[in-house]
Amino acid sequence: MKANSNRSHLGTESISKLMVQLSVPAFIGMFVMALYNVVDTIFIARSVGTIGVAGLSIAFPIQMIISAFAAAVGIGGSSIVSRLLGAKKEEEANDVFGHIVWLVGVLSIIMVVIALLFLDPILRLFGATEATLPYASDYLSIILIGSLFLAFAMSTNNVVRAEGNAKMAMSTMLVSSGVNLALDPIFIFGLDMGVQGAALATVIAQACAAIWIFSYFKGGKSSLTFKWIGLIPNRRIIQEIISIGTSSFVRQVSSSLMFVVVNWMLITYGSNMEVAIFGIINRIIMFAIMPMFGIVQGMQPIVGYNYGAKQFNRVGNTVKLSFIIATVMSTAVWIIILLFPQLLFNVFTTDEKVIEEGASALRMIMLVAPTIGFQMVAGGLYQALGKARAAFILSISRQLIFLIPIVLFLPTMFGLAGVWAAFPLADVLGFLLALFIILMDKKTLFPNDAHLTTANSNAG
Repeated sequence: MKANSNRSHLGTESISKLMVQLSVPAFIGMFVMALYNVVDTIFIARSVGTIGVAGLSIAFPIQMIISAFAAAVGIGGSSIVSRLLGAKKEEEANDVFGHIVWLVGVLSIIMVVIALLFLDPILRLFGATEATLPYASDYLSIILIGSLFLAFAMSTNNVVRAEGNAKMAMSTMLVSSGVNLALDPIFIFGLDMGVQGAALATVIAQACAAIWIFSYFKGGKSSLTFKWIGLIPNRRIIQEIISIGTSSFVRQVSSSLMFVVVNWMLITYGSNMEVAIFGIINRIIMFAIMPMFGIVQGMQPIVGYNYGAKQFNRVGNTVKLSFIIATVMSTAVWIIILLFPQLLFNVFTTDEKVIEEGASALRMIMLVAPTIGFQMVAGGLYQALGKARAAFILSISRQLIFLIPIVLFLPTMFGLAGVWAAFPLADVLGFLLALFIILMDKKTLFPNDAHLTTANSNAG
Protein backbone atom coordinates (compact mmCIF):
# COMPACT_ATOMS: atom_id res chain seq x y z
CA MET A 1 0.00 0.00 0.00
CA LYS A 2 1.15 3.53 -0.74
CA ALA A 3 0.88 4.98 2.73
CA ASN A 4 1.89 8.52 2.01
CA SER A 5 -1.41 10.03 3.17
CA ASN A 6 -1.50 10.84 6.88
CA ARG A 7 -5.02 11.25 8.32
CA SER A 8 -4.06 11.68 12.00
CA HIS A 9 -4.83 15.41 11.78
CA LEU A 10 -8.52 14.46 11.82
CA GLY A 11 -8.04 13.52 15.47
CA THR A 12 -5.79 16.40 16.57
CA GLU A 13 -6.53 19.69 14.78
CA SER A 14 -9.26 22.03 16.00
CA ILE A 15 -12.76 21.12 14.85
CA SER A 16 -13.46 24.54 13.33
CA LYS A 17 -10.22 24.42 11.32
CA LEU A 18 -10.98 20.91 10.09
CA MET A 19 -14.50 21.91 9.10
CA VAL A 20 -13.10 24.74 7.01
CA GLN A 21 -10.45 22.49 5.43
CA LEU A 22 -12.93 19.74 4.56
CA SER A 23 -16.22 21.57 4.05
CA VAL A 24 -15.07 24.51 1.92
CA PRO A 25 -13.66 22.30 -0.88
CA ALA A 26 -16.75 20.08 -0.67
CA PHE A 27 -18.91 23.22 -0.67
CA ILE A 28 -17.20 24.53 -3.80
CA GLY A 29 -17.36 21.18 -5.56
CA MET A 30 -21.04 20.62 -4.80
CA PHE A 31 -21.86 24.23 -5.72
CA VAL A 32 -20.26 23.85 -9.14
CA MET A 33 -21.93 20.46 -9.65
CA ALA A 34 -25.29 22.05 -8.88
CA LEU A 35 -24.44 24.94 -11.20
CA TYR A 36 -23.95 22.70 -14.22
CA ASN A 37 -27.27 20.94 -13.51
CA VAL A 38 -28.93 24.36 -13.51
CA VAL A 39 -27.13 25.42 -16.70
CA ASP A 40 -28.19 22.16 -18.38
CA THR A 41 -31.82 22.97 -17.63
CA ILE A 42 -31.47 26.59 -18.73
CA PHE A 43 -29.97 25.56 -22.07
CA ILE A 44 -32.70 22.95 -22.66
CA ALA A 45 -35.43 25.43 -21.72
CA ARG A 46 -33.99 28.04 -24.07
CA SER A 47 -33.31 25.69 -26.99
CA VAL A 48 -36.09 23.09 -26.82
CA GLY A 49 -38.66 24.78 -24.56
CA THR A 50 -40.57 23.74 -21.44
CA ILE A 51 -41.55 20.43 -23.06
CA GLY A 52 -37.85 19.50 -23.12
CA VAL A 53 -37.54 20.38 -19.43
CA ALA A 54 -40.60 18.21 -18.75
CA GLY A 55 -38.86 15.32 -20.54
CA LEU A 56 -35.77 15.77 -18.39
CA SER A 57 -37.98 15.87 -15.29
CA ILE A 58 -39.43 12.48 -16.26
CA ALA A 59 -35.95 11.02 -16.88
CA PHE A 60 -34.48 12.42 -13.68
CA PRO A 61 -35.85 9.75 -11.26
CA ILE A 62 -34.20 6.98 -13.30
CA GLN A 63 -30.88 8.84 -13.16
CA MET A 64 -31.33 9.10 -9.41
CA ILE A 65 -31.86 5.37 -9.00
CA ILE A 66 -28.68 4.54 -10.88
CA SER A 67 -26.63 7.11 -8.98
CA ALA A 68 -28.22 5.83 -5.76
CA PHE A 69 -26.38 2.52 -6.15
CA ALA A 70 -23.05 4.31 -6.54
CA ALA A 71 -23.74 6.68 -3.65
CA ALA A 72 -24.82 3.82 -1.38
CA VAL A 73 -21.66 1.82 -2.05
CA GLY A 74 -19.44 4.88 -1.75
CA ILE A 75 -21.00 6.20 1.46
CA GLY A 76 -21.28 2.77 3.07
CA GLY A 77 -17.72 1.84 2.15
CA SER A 78 -16.21 5.21 3.03
CA SER A 79 -17.80 5.10 6.48
CA ILE A 80 -15.98 1.81 7.13
CA VAL A 81 -12.74 3.11 5.60
CA SER A 82 -12.84 6.27 7.73
CA ARG A 83 -13.30 4.34 10.98
CA LEU A 84 -10.60 1.79 10.05
CA LEU A 85 -8.14 4.58 9.29
CA GLY A 86 -9.00 6.14 12.66
CA ALA A 87 -8.25 2.80 14.31
CA LYS A 88 -4.92 2.56 12.36
CA LYS A 89 -6.09 -0.51 10.43
CA GLU A 90 -4.84 0.57 7.01
CA GLU A 91 -4.62 -2.87 5.38
CA GLU A 92 -8.23 -3.60 6.29
CA ALA A 93 -9.24 -0.18 4.95
CA ASN A 94 -7.61 -0.98 1.61
CA ASP A 95 -9.41 -4.32 1.46
CA VAL A 96 -12.71 -2.52 1.91
CA PHE A 97 -11.74 -0.12 -0.90
CA GLY A 98 -11.25 -3.08 -3.24
CA HIS A 99 -14.73 -4.31 -2.41
CA ILE A 100 -16.19 -0.86 -3.10
CA VAL A 101 -14.79 -0.90 -6.65
CA TRP A 102 -15.96 -4.48 -7.24
CA LEU A 103 -19.48 -3.85 -5.94
CA VAL A 104 -20.11 -0.59 -7.78
CA GLY A 105 -18.95 -2.14 -11.06
CA VAL A 106 -21.24 -5.16 -10.79
CA LEU A 107 -24.30 -3.20 -9.67
CA SER A 108 -23.88 -0.52 -12.33
CA ILE A 109 -23.68 -3.00 -15.19
CA ILE A 110 -26.80 -4.83 -14.00
CA MET A 111 -28.77 -1.59 -13.63
CA VAL A 112 -27.76 -0.21 -17.04
CA VAL A 113 -28.64 -3.42 -18.91
CA ILE A 114 -32.09 -3.61 -17.28
CA ALA A 115 -32.82 0.08 -17.92
CA LEU A 116 -31.80 -0.03 -21.59
CA LEU A 117 -33.83 -3.19 -22.29
CA PHE A 118 -37.05 -1.70 -20.89
CA LEU A 119 -36.44 2.04 -21.35
CA ASP A 120 -39.73 3.19 -22.93
CA PRO A 121 -42.01 1.12 -20.66
CA ILE A 122 -40.08 2.39 -17.62
CA LEU A 123 -40.41 6.00 -18.77
CA ARG A 124 -44.15 5.58 -19.32
CA LEU A 125 -44.44 4.08 -15.85
CA PHE A 126 -42.58 7.11 -14.49
CA GLY A 127 -45.11 9.50 -16.03
CA ALA A 128 -43.99 10.11 -19.62
CA THR A 129 -46.73 11.20 -22.01
CA GLU A 130 -46.69 11.00 -25.81
CA ALA A 131 -45.34 14.56 -25.84
CA THR A 132 -42.53 14.09 -23.31
CA LEU A 133 -41.47 10.48 -24.09
CA PRO A 134 -39.21 11.28 -27.10
CA TYR A 135 -37.23 13.87 -25.12
CA ALA A 136 -36.90 11.66 -22.04
CA SER A 137 -35.85 8.65 -24.14
CA ASP A 138 -33.31 10.57 -26.23
CA TYR A 139 -31.70 12.00 -23.12
CA LEU A 140 -31.67 8.91 -20.93
CA SER A 141 -30.47 6.41 -23.53
CA ILE A 142 -27.18 8.33 -23.80
CA ILE A 143 -26.90 8.96 -20.04
CA LEU A 144 -27.27 5.24 -19.32
CA ILE A 145 -24.41 4.26 -21.61
CA GLY A 146 -22.00 6.50 -19.71
CA SER A 147 -23.35 5.83 -16.23
CA LEU A 148 -20.51 3.41 -15.37
CA PHE A 149 -18.17 6.43 -15.35
CA LEU A 150 -20.54 8.26 -13.00
CA ALA A 151 -20.80 5.28 -10.66
CA PHE A 152 -17.04 4.83 -10.40
CA ALA A 153 -16.30 8.53 -9.86
CA MET A 154 -19.11 9.03 -7.35
CA SER A 155 -18.30 6.00 -5.19
CA THR A 156 -14.52 6.45 -5.11
CA ASN A 157 -14.80 10.19 -4.48
CA ASN A 158 -16.54 9.35 -1.21
CA VAL A 159 -13.48 7.30 -0.28
CA VAL A 160 -11.24 10.28 -1.03
CA ARG A 161 -13.29 12.33 1.44
CA ALA A 162 -13.06 9.53 4.01
CA GLU A 163 -9.28 9.88 3.80
CA GLY A 164 -9.68 13.58 4.59
CA ASN A 165 -8.46 14.74 1.15
CA ALA A 166 -11.22 17.27 0.52
CA LYS A 167 -9.25 19.20 -2.11
CA MET A 168 -8.90 16.15 -4.34
CA ALA A 169 -12.60 15.36 -3.94
CA MET A 170 -13.37 18.95 -4.91
CA SER A 171 -11.09 18.87 -7.94
CA THR A 172 -12.85 15.75 -9.24
CA MET A 173 -16.18 17.57 -9.19
CA LEU A 174 -14.63 20.68 -10.71
CA VAL A 175 -13.18 18.66 -13.60
CA SER A 176 -16.56 17.07 -14.31
CA SER A 177 -18.48 20.33 -13.98
CA GLY A 178 -15.98 22.34 -16.02
CA VAL A 179 -16.04 19.91 -18.93
CA ASN A 180 -19.83 19.77 -18.86
CA LEU A 181 -20.22 23.55 -18.78
CA ALA A 182 -17.80 23.92 -21.69
CA LEU A 183 -19.43 21.24 -23.87
CA ASP A 184 -23.10 22.06 -23.18
CA PRO A 185 -23.38 25.14 -25.45
CA ILE A 186 -21.31 23.44 -28.16
CA PHE A 187 -23.50 20.34 -28.35
CA ILE A 188 -26.89 21.90 -27.55
CA PHE A 189 -26.63 25.11 -29.61
CA GLY A 190 -23.56 24.80 -31.85
CA LEU A 191 -24.39 21.29 -33.11
CA ASP A 192 -28.14 21.70 -32.54
CA MET A 193 -28.37 18.39 -30.66
CA GLY A 194 -30.92 19.49 -28.05
CA VAL A 195 -31.42 17.07 -25.15
CA GLN A 196 -29.07 14.55 -26.76
CA GLY A 197 -26.32 17.18 -26.70
CA ALA A 198 -26.90 17.78 -22.99
CA ALA A 199 -26.67 14.04 -22.32
CA LEU A 200 -23.50 13.60 -24.40
CA ALA A 201 -21.81 16.51 -22.62
CA THR A 202 -22.69 14.93 -19.27
CA VAL A 203 -21.29 11.52 -20.23
CA ILE A 204 -17.99 12.98 -21.48
CA ALA A 205 -17.70 15.03 -18.29
CA GLN A 206 -18.28 11.94 -16.14
CA ALA A 207 -15.65 10.02 -18.10
CA CYS A 208 -13.13 12.80 -17.45
CA ALA A 209 -13.93 12.69 -13.72
CA ALA A 210 -13.48 8.89 -13.65
CA ILE A 211 -10.07 9.14 -15.38
CA TRP A 212 -9.03 11.94 -13.01
CA ILE A 213 -9.82 10.00 -9.85
CA PHE A 214 -8.39 6.76 -11.27
CA SER A 215 -5.06 8.53 -11.79
CA TYR A 216 -5.17 9.74 -8.17
CA PHE A 217 -5.29 6.24 -6.74
CA LYS A 218 -2.89 4.76 -9.31
CA GLY A 219 -0.42 7.63 -8.88
CA GLY A 220 0.36 6.86 -5.23
CA LYS A 221 -1.24 10.03 -3.86
CA SER A 222 -3.61 8.06 -1.64
CA SER A 223 -3.09 5.84 1.38
CA LEU A 224 -5.24 3.35 -0.55
CA THR A 225 -4.68 1.63 -3.87
CA PHE A 226 -6.60 -0.63 -6.24
CA LYS A 227 -6.52 -4.22 -5.03
CA TRP A 228 -7.83 -7.24 -6.91
CA ILE A 229 -10.11 -9.07 -4.51
CA GLY A 230 -10.95 -11.92 -6.88
CA LEU A 231 -14.21 -12.82 -8.56
CA ILE A 232 -15.87 -13.77 -5.27
CA PRO A 233 -15.82 -10.95 -2.67
CA ASN A 234 -15.77 -11.25 1.10
CA ARG A 235 -19.40 -11.65 2.06
CA ARG A 236 -18.99 -9.95 5.45
CA ILE A 237 -17.48 -6.81 3.93
CA ILE A 238 -20.14 -6.62 1.23
CA GLN A 239 -22.88 -6.98 3.85
CA GLU A 240 -21.39 -4.22 6.00
CA ILE A 241 -21.05 -1.84 3.05
CA ILE A 242 -24.63 -2.51 1.99
CA SER A 243 -25.93 -2.27 5.56
CA ILE A 244 -24.51 1.22 6.06
CA GLY A 245 -25.12 2.39 2.50
CA THR A 246 -28.73 1.20 2.44
CA SER A 247 -29.91 4.38 4.15
CA SER A 248 -28.36 6.52 1.40
CA PHE A 249 -29.75 4.24 -1.31
CA VAL A 250 -33.25 4.23 0.15
CA ARG A 251 -33.16 8.02 0.54
CA GLN A 252 -32.30 8.53 -3.12
CA VAL A 253 -34.69 5.86 -4.36
CA SER A 254 -37.38 7.40 -2.15
CA SER A 255 -36.61 10.72 -3.83
CA SER A 256 -36.94 9.02 -7.20
CA LEU A 257 -40.26 7.46 -6.21
CA MET A 258 -41.36 10.85 -4.91
CA PHE A 259 -40.62 12.40 -8.31
CA VAL A 260 -42.67 9.72 -10.04
CA VAL A 261 -45.63 10.22 -7.70
CA VAL A 262 -45.45 14.02 -7.90
CA ASN A 263 -45.20 13.93 -11.71
CA TRP A 264 -48.24 11.65 -11.87
CA MET A 265 -50.23 13.94 -9.58
CA LEU A 266 -49.17 17.01 -11.56
CA ILE A 267 -50.34 15.40 -14.80
CA THR A 268 -53.60 14.33 -13.12
CA TYR A 269 -54.39 17.73 -11.60
CA GLY A 270 -52.41 19.91 -14.01
CA SER A 271 -50.51 19.39 -17.27
CA ASN A 272 -47.05 18.95 -18.79
CA MET A 273 -46.44 22.60 -17.90
CA GLU A 274 -46.64 21.80 -14.17
CA VAL A 275 -44.22 18.88 -14.71
CA ALA A 276 -41.79 21.33 -16.33
CA ILE A 277 -42.30 23.77 -13.44
CA PHE A 278 -41.46 21.03 -10.96
CA GLY A 279 -38.36 20.20 -13.00
CA ILE A 280 -37.20 23.82 -12.76
CA ILE A 281 -38.01 23.99 -9.04
CA ASN A 282 -36.00 20.83 -8.48
CA ARG A 283 -32.96 22.42 -10.16
CA ILE A 284 -33.33 25.57 -8.05
CA ILE A 285 -33.61 23.56 -4.84
CA MET A 286 -30.64 21.35 -5.78
CA PHE A 287 -28.56 24.45 -6.41
CA ALA A 288 -29.68 25.92 -3.08
CA ILE A 289 -29.04 22.88 -0.89
CA MET A 290 -25.92 21.42 -2.53
CA PRO A 291 -23.63 23.63 -0.40
CA MET A 292 -25.25 22.07 2.68
CA PHE A 293 -24.18 18.68 1.39
CA GLY A 294 -20.68 20.16 1.47
CA ILE A 295 -21.08 20.69 5.22
CA VAL A 296 -22.28 17.11 5.68
CA GLN A 297 -19.41 15.74 3.60
CA GLY A 298 -16.92 17.82 5.56
CA MET A 299 -18.38 16.56 8.83
CA GLN A 300 -18.43 12.85 8.01
CA PRO A 301 -14.68 12.04 7.87
CA ILE A 302 -14.12 13.98 11.13
CA VAL A 303 -16.93 12.15 12.89
CA GLY A 304 -15.98 8.75 11.44
CA TYR A 305 -12.28 9.05 12.29
CA ASN A 306 -12.81 10.32 15.83
CA TYR A 307 -15.55 7.79 16.53
CA GLY A 308 -13.16 5.04 15.43
CA ALA A 309 -10.44 6.60 17.65
CA LYS A 310 -12.94 6.81 20.57
CA GLN A 311 -12.58 10.59 20.86
CA PHE A 312 -16.27 11.14 21.53
CA ASN A 313 -16.01 14.74 22.70
CA ARG A 314 -14.62 15.70 19.29
CA VAL A 315 -17.51 13.86 17.66
CA GLY A 316 -20.04 15.90 19.65
CA ASN A 317 -18.33 19.22 18.96
CA THR A 318 -18.23 18.46 15.23
CA VAL A 319 -21.93 17.62 15.17
CA LYS A 320 -22.91 20.80 17.02
CA LEU A 321 -20.92 23.02 14.68
CA SER A 322 -22.38 21.25 11.64
CA PHE A 323 -25.94 21.76 12.90
CA ILE A 324 -25.33 25.48 13.40
CA ILE A 325 -23.70 26.09 10.02
CA ALA A 326 -26.27 24.05 8.07
CA THR A 327 -29.19 25.80 9.79
CA VAL A 328 -27.75 29.24 9.05
CA MET A 329 -27.28 28.26 5.40
CA SER A 330 -30.78 26.82 5.02
CA THR A 331 -32.27 29.96 6.60
CA ALA A 332 -30.36 32.16 4.13
CA VAL A 333 -31.68 30.04 1.24
CA TRP A 334 -35.21 30.37 2.62
CA ILE A 335 -35.01 34.18 2.74
CA ILE A 336 -33.63 34.49 -0.81
CA ILE A 337 -36.24 32.16 -2.31
CA LEU A 338 -39.16 33.82 -0.53
CA LEU A 339 -38.02 37.26 -1.68
CA PHE A 340 -37.02 36.56 -5.30
CA PRO A 341 -38.92 33.54 -6.73
CA GLN A 342 -39.88 35.29 -9.99
CA LEU A 343 -36.30 36.35 -10.59
CA LEU A 344 -35.13 32.75 -10.17
CA PHE A 345 -37.69 31.48 -12.70
CA ASN A 346 -36.79 34.27 -15.13
CA VAL A 347 -33.36 32.65 -15.48
CA PHE A 348 -34.95 29.55 -17.00
CA THR A 349 -37.84 30.87 -19.08
CA THR A 350 -39.60 33.94 -20.45
CA ASP A 351 -43.04 32.31 -20.33
CA GLU A 352 -45.07 34.58 -18.03
CA LYS A 353 -47.52 31.84 -17.07
CA VAL A 354 -44.71 29.46 -16.10
CA ILE A 355 -42.99 32.21 -14.11
CA GLU A 356 -46.15 33.21 -12.23
CA GLU A 357 -47.27 29.70 -11.33
CA GLY A 358 -43.72 28.51 -10.70
CA ALA A 359 -42.93 31.36 -8.30
CA SER A 360 -46.04 30.58 -6.24
CA ALA A 361 -45.22 26.85 -6.16
CA LEU A 362 -41.59 27.50 -5.20
CA ARG A 363 -42.62 29.68 -2.26
CA MET A 364 -44.98 27.01 -0.99
CA ILE A 365 -42.48 24.15 -1.36
CA MET A 366 -39.76 26.08 0.52
CA LEU A 367 -42.07 27.43 3.23
CA VAL A 368 -40.18 25.76 6.11
CA ALA A 369 -36.75 25.50 4.44
CA PRO A 370 -34.80 26.47 7.64
CA THR A 371 -35.41 22.89 8.89
CA ILE A 372 -33.63 21.30 5.90
CA GLY A 373 -30.07 21.82 7.16
CA PHE A 374 -30.77 20.04 10.46
CA GLN A 375 -32.31 17.05 8.68
CA MET A 376 -29.37 16.73 6.28
CA VAL A 377 -26.76 16.80 9.05
CA ALA A 378 -28.70 14.27 11.15
CA GLY A 379 -28.88 11.81 8.25
CA GLY A 380 -25.19 12.20 7.39
CA LEU A 381 -24.21 11.84 11.04
CA TYR A 382 -25.58 8.34 11.50
CA GLN A 383 -24.06 7.20 8.22
CA ALA A 384 -20.65 8.38 9.44
CA LEU A 385 -21.14 6.57 12.76
CA GLY A 386 -22.07 3.35 10.97
CA LYS A 387 -25.43 3.21 12.82
CA ALA A 388 -27.42 1.68 10.00
CA ARG A 389 -30.84 1.56 11.69
CA ALA A 390 -31.03 5.24 12.63
CA ALA A 391 -29.55 6.26 9.27
CA PHE A 392 -32.14 4.13 7.48
CA ILE A 393 -35.07 5.62 9.41
CA LEU A 394 -33.91 9.17 8.73
CA SER A 395 -33.29 8.39 5.07
CA ILE A 396 -36.85 7.23 4.42
CA SER A 397 -38.73 9.56 6.75
CA ARG A 398 -39.23 12.70 4.68
CA GLN A 399 -39.81 11.15 1.25
CA LEU A 400 -41.26 7.71 1.84
CA ILE A 401 -43.02 7.92 5.20
CA PHE A 402 -44.29 11.50 5.03
CA LEU A 403 -44.19 13.16 1.60
CA ILE A 404 -45.51 10.44 -0.69
CA PRO A 405 -48.62 9.63 1.40
CA ILE A 406 -49.34 13.33 1.88
CA VAL A 407 -48.91 14.18 -1.81
CA LEU A 408 -51.30 11.34 -2.69
CA PHE A 409 -53.91 12.58 -0.22
CA LEU A 410 -53.88 16.41 -0.22
CA PRO A 411 -54.62 16.91 -3.97
CA THR A 412 -57.86 14.95 -3.57
CA MET A 413 -59.03 17.81 -1.34
CA PHE A 414 -57.17 20.85 -2.66
CA GLY A 415 -56.27 19.95 -6.24
CA LEU A 416 -52.97 21.21 -7.66
CA ALA A 417 -52.32 23.39 -4.60
CA GLY A 418 -52.32 20.23 -2.49
CA VAL A 419 -49.32 18.87 -4.43
CA TRP A 420 -47.21 21.92 -3.57
CA ALA A 421 -48.48 22.10 0.04
CA ALA A 422 -47.39 18.51 0.74
CA PHE A 423 -43.71 19.50 0.74
CA PRO A 424 -43.59 21.88 3.74
CA LEU A 425 -45.82 19.57 5.76
CA ALA A 426 -43.43 16.66 5.12
CA ASP A 427 -40.45 18.88 6.04
CA VAL A 428 -41.96 19.72 9.43
CA LEU A 429 -42.63 16.06 10.22
CA GLY A 430 -39.16 15.01 9.02
CA PHE A 431 -37.52 17.66 11.19
CA LEU A 432 -39.45 16.57 14.29
CA LEU A 433 -38.45 12.94 13.77
CA ALA A 434 -34.77 13.85 13.29
CA LEU A 435 -34.84 16.00 16.42
CA PHE A 436 -36.41 13.17 18.41
CA ILE A 437 -33.75 10.65 17.33
CA ILE A 438 -30.91 13.09 18.10
CA LEU A 439 -32.33 13.83 21.56
CA MET A 440 -32.70 10.12 22.29
CA ASP A 441 -29.01 9.66 21.46
CA LYS A 442 -27.68 12.86 23.05
CA LYS A 443 -25.65 11.15 25.80
CA THR A 444 -23.62 9.30 23.18
CA LEU A 445 -23.32 12.20 20.77
CA PHE A 446 -22.69 14.98 23.29
CA PRO A 447 -20.79 13.50 26.26
CA ASN A 448 -19.63 16.94 27.40
CA ASP A 449 -23.23 18.09 27.81
CA ALA A 450 -24.16 14.89 29.63
CA HIS A 451 -21.25 15.39 32.02
CA LEU A 452 -22.29 18.98 32.72
CA THR A 453 -25.90 17.94 33.33
CA THR A 454 -24.79 15.27 35.81
CA ALA A 455 -22.44 17.69 37.58
CA ASN A 456 -25.15 20.34 37.90
CA SER A 457 -27.59 17.74 39.24
CA ASN A 458 -25.05 16.58 41.88
CA ALA A 459 -24.31 20.18 42.84
CA GLY A 460 -28.03 20.82 43.39
